[in-house]
Amino acid sequence: MGAALALADALGVSPAAAAELLPVIEAVMVGKLNERMDVAHGREEG
Repeated sequence: MGAALALADALGVSPAAAAELLPVIEAVMVGKLNERMDVAHGREEG
């Protein structure tokens, strides 16, 4: 979280906004990474 907030600060993003949005962004990222890993290991749904 500290690194993400430092990156946001370097990009000129408000620390309050970054702290509010990062958990949502992280959840989406984890979901997409899990989907990719499932596909890579032949566990694709559908």
